[in-house]
Formats: sequence, C-alpha cells, structure tokens
Amino acid sequence: MMQSRLNTFWKTIIISSTLIGIFLSVNMLFYLELFGINPIQNAYMILLLACFLPSAYLMFPAKKTDLSIKWYDIACFLLSLIIAIAIGLNGERIIIEGWDWEAPILPTIASILLWGLIIEALRRTAGLVLAMICLVISLYPLIAGVIPIELLQGQSYDFLTLARNHIMSSNSVFGIAYTTIGNLLLGFLVFGVVITKTGGGDFFFNLALSIFGKTRGGSAKVAVVGSAFFGMLSGSAVSNAVTIGAMTIPAMKKTGYKPHYAAAIEATASTGGTITPPIMGSAAFIMASFLAVPYYEIALAAAVPAFLYYFGLFIQIDGYAAKNGLKGMSVSEIPPFWKTLKEGWYYIFSIVVMIFFLAVLNSEGQAPYYASAVLLLIAMIKKSTRMSGKDLANMVVNIGKVLTDIVVIIAGVGFIVGALSATGVSFSFSRELVAAAGDNTFLILIGGALTCFILGMGMTVSAVYVFLAVIMAPALVAVGVDPIAAHLYVVYWATVSYITPPVALAAFSTASIAGASPMKTAFQSVQLGSVKFIVPFFMIYNPAILIGRGDPWETVISIIVAIIGIACISFALEGYLVGAGTLVVAERIILFVAGLIMFVPMWSFIIGGTVIAICLYVLKWRRNRSNYNQGNELEV
Repeated sequence: MMQSRLNTFWKTIIISSTLIGIFLSVNMLFYLELFGINPIQNAYMILLLACFLPSAYLMFPAKKTDLSIKWYDIACFLLSLIIAIAIGLNGERIIIEGWDWEAPILPTIASILLWGLIIEALRRTAGLVLAMICLVISLYPLIAGVIPIELLQGQSYDFLTLARNHIMSSNSVFGIAYTTIGNLLLGFLVFGVVITKTGGGDFFFNLALSIFGKTRGGSAKVAVVGSAFFGMLSGSAVSNAVTIGAMTIPAMKKTGYKPHYAAAIEATASTGGTITPPIMGSAAFIMASFLAVPYYEIALAAAVPAFLYYFGLFIQIDGYAAKNGLKGMSVSEIPPFWKTLKEGWYYIFSIVVMIFFLAVLNSEGQAPYYASAVLLLIAMIKKSTRMSGKDLANMVVNIGKVLTDIVVIIAGVGFIVGALSATGVSFSFSRELVAAAGDNTFLILIGGALTCFILGMGMTVSAVYVFLAVIMAPALVAVGVDPIAAHLYVVYWATVSYITPPVALAAFSTASIAGASPMKTAFQSVQLGSVKFIVPFFMIYNPAILIGRGDPWETVISIIVAIIGIACISFALEGYLVGAGTLVVAERIILFVAGLIMFVPMWSFIIGGTVIAICLYVLKWRRNRSNYNQGNELEV
C-alpha cells in the first residue's frame, strides 16, 4: 500500500525528511553543531516532529481505498510541516515567555491545528480506537473539575490554555515518552531497519537453522530461535510473525506439525521478541526514561524473564515432537554452521559494538549509530551484501516509515499523559488505587493485568505501557514493589493480547499463513505462551530474578528455581516428560502444581514443589522402565 502511493517525487520527499530527522538526531546526540545548528531541547523535539508527522499523510492513507495521494493528504502534509517548523523555531520564546500558558494568537491557533493533525495522523497509523481514546482523554481536562466521581476529579482548563499546554509544554505531546524517541530510541529503530535490510534477519534465521535444524522437531525450534532474533530487532510482534512465519510455518507443516500448532508456535515466538534484550520494543526505552536509569539496566533485568519465556516454549514444542515422533529437517535443507557464521559474523559484531557502547562507555544515544555505521560499512565492502542506490533509497524509506509510525503514536499517547498529569489525576488515581486495594499487592496486580489486556486489544504495547506507567506502576511501587519489576510487569501484560482471544493479532496473522482456524490457533498460542502469564507475578514477588536487582547469590538461586519451575509447568502443559514419556491427566496436574508453587518465595514451597516433581519423575521413569523390561521378556 505504501509503495503504491509513493511516486518518485513523494518518495524523494520522504527520503529527504527522514535523512533530515536522522541528521538532527546525530547532530544533537554527538554534540556536533554542524552548520551552526544547535537547537535547544524543546525546539529539537518539535523539529523532529516536523520531519516525521507530515510523512504520515503521505505513507498512510485516510481510507484504505486510497491507492494514491489525494489533495487532502497534501494539504495535511503542508499544514503539519509549516506549523511544526514555525513552533519549533520559536523554542526559546516558548520557554522564556511561557507560551504553554499564555501565548500570542497565532501560536495558540497553531497549537489547536497541530492537536487535530496529530490525532488524524494517529488514526491513520495506529487505527481509530487508539485515536479516539487519545482524543477523548486529551479533552478530559475541560471537565475534570465537574466530574462527579471523586477519583477522577482534578484541575480544569479552558480550551485555549489546554491546547497550548498540550503542544508547547514538556508534559504532554513532548513529554518523557516523546523525549525518549529523540534522545534514545530513534537510533535503535534505525539500527533495527539497517540490520534487517542488510540481511541480518536471514543470517540469524540460517544460524538458528544450522544449530537446531537436525534435532527432533527442528523446524519449530528454528522458528522459535529465529523469531527471537528477528523480534528483538524489529520490536513488532505482528510484522515479525508475518515475515518469519512465511518461511517457518510451511517448514513446520512439512515436518509434521499440525497447521494450527505451527501457526501458534510462530505467533508465540514472535510476540516474545518485544520483551527480548538487547533491543526489545520501544516501551523498554521509554521505561528507562520514566525510571531515570540507563537502558542497559532495563535490558539486563529483562534477560532472564525473556529466557524463561522461550525456554518454556522450547520445552513444549520438543515434547510435542517427541510425542508425535517428529524428526529433524533433512541435511540438504540445513546450512553448515561455520559457513553461516563466516558469511554473517559482522551482524553479531555490530550488536557487540552496540552493547559495548551501551554498557561500557554508557553512550546510549550514540551506540546504535556507531553499530549502524559499522554494519553499513562492512555490508558495502562485501560484494554479496553491497546495496545499490535503489536499495539504499528503499532502506531509507523503510526507516522513514518505522520512525513516522513510532513518532506519531508516542506523540498521540502524549495527550493521555499530559491530560492526566495536568489535572493531577495520575497522582490521585494511583493513591486511590492503593487505598481501594487495601495495600493488597495481589489485587493491584490482577487489576493491572486485566487493564493491560483490555487496552492491548486496541492500543500498541508502547501506548498501553505509557498509560499504565503513569497510573498503575506508581501504585505498585507505593506498596513496595521493585520499580523495574513493576514496569516490566506492565510491559509483559501489554503484549499478552497479541496471542490471546478475542483479538490475538499475531495468532490470527500466522493462522492465515498456515491455513488454520484463527481461534484454534489463538487458544493453542495461549497454552504455548502461558509462561508470559506466570513470569510477571514471579518478577513482582521475587525481583531477585531480575539481574542487578538483588544479591548475586539470591539471583542465581532464584534463576535456578525459576528454570526448574518453568520446566515442570511446560512439561505438564504439553503432557510429555523428557526421559519419562507421556503424562496422564493426573500426572500433568500434579507436575503443574509442583512447578507453580516453586514460584512462591518461601523455602518450604520451593523445596516441597521440587520434591513432588522429583518423586513424580522417578516413579514415572521406573514405571516406564519396568514396562519396557516386561515387553522385552515377552518378546524373548
């Protein structure tokens, strides 16, 4: 749709605006002051909007039937461009003269128009539901003082003051979430596109194929590992599912996996990419800004939960393969490991470069640009990966699309944060939530999980996270929950709707590729991804599992217990215990409960669950061995 809308002229406009936006980012983050350009922070943020908001009207149609750019697209493009540049060039006056409260008539009118333009661009990029939610909540301060519900009462604003506050303050559109884009996230999104377009997705897929292809059910294991690699680069569950699924789902069906099961594997694996370090999704970067901690701390803390998620999925697909006698892929379909690594080592090297700048030099904003430069340089030197001018142009257009999408979404969600902050409701809501729950952490967690799930049906992960980071995460912190654990809890539950009926976008997308029932695929995805429902609670009640959030020995013990617990739960869900064979219903229930109680942070429960699991395994193993020996005696 996007490519058919853009002729050469408009494509050139997109490329130019994208490159200008990247230039502004690099110039700011590297303190270059090239050509004498050195805008102050608020001007820089508004000018970034001028680079990407107008592009939304060219790339995303007002109606699905619009296959070309219409006059109203051009009008919105020009209007948003002129207004954003005009406001951006007055960045100093906005601060010095307090335009967020009192401003001349022209900037005030410009604020109203930009408000509407952002909402319309949001409708085009993220859908009507999110746009309506943001619009309604953005208008909420107009009536906050007269709402009869005490919990929702707050400071009221007149319309003109509200418009100025939304656009020209640092609390709404250009608040913490949006600032994260300009200061941190933009470079990582650029790196994600660069590594994908230079062949990184294919490399990681082939690497997974060379390692796991020969094992039983190897095609499914390749799907899991490949999707994890690709997902942590793209940060998008649905695009990951569709892109990788086109390769993995036919391979899984060919090796014996049922269509709905193959689709569910890909959907579940793709969804995990948004919670997998080192890149994760955009919500993780916004989290770092909310918590005022380096991003690498967030990535480090999220590493073990992400491993547990994929570990649980891996065990289930291996059990399915064992139960159904599925073999590995043929040798002719599997690339040699060392040859694959030799041909694509620089993709791993670029990620190592990025991690070095992140963790060692603490240059978070600059790290992805260094990694992208290294990757592009090596890719252009190698003949096999060298890109033509057309390839480079298409890559920049793709970067523009990704950046436009995230800039518009975060700017739109900023209205929610701005409205709740301006009225004071965000602070009172979390306080009243704690009071209503009677300081009961579990009740707050259940309420938060349900809210995340419901919002996730119509909003992106980033949007859900930003909304709940303002109203729910503070409530969890107030009752003593570790701050990073509280925020990761929100992110995990925000991604659940991708595989959970009735929406299950990732599951429905893969079901169409597999030719399977969408609902059957979604319910199978829930089983395969069930770890995502359990791990968030474990993070809350035992934050030592998050690396860097507890005593080292406590962290090691917590990780070991978690691995055993997840293994037990996964064996029970699939009904197959490695080394002991198929499990009957009663055995599955016992093993599931044993695994579950290991997550209770009390030694009596941990030891009890472990003993139950060991006893069940020994009894099952001895029974199977006895049956095997009897069978041999009968044959003799």
